[in-house]
Amino acid sequence: MHILQPKHLKLNEKESEKLLSTLNITKTQLPKIISSDPALPEGCNIGDIIKIERKIGDKISIYFRVVV
Repeated sequence: MHILQPKHLKLNEKESEKLLSTLNITKTQLPKIISSDPALPEGCNIGDIIKIERKIGDKISIYFRVVV
């Protein structure tokens, strides 16, 4: 991973379910990320939810994507 690349973390099943229930959405409503994206961590499969932590100044923005 490059120093300028945001941190990409794969959520486990329990974390994924908690996120979806908290936001009251389904996986199909999340933005997509292609499975061939080089930033994805090892072992990501289609349907996994990825948490992206992007640092902007001293603030951390968190985004979620589903692998397609």
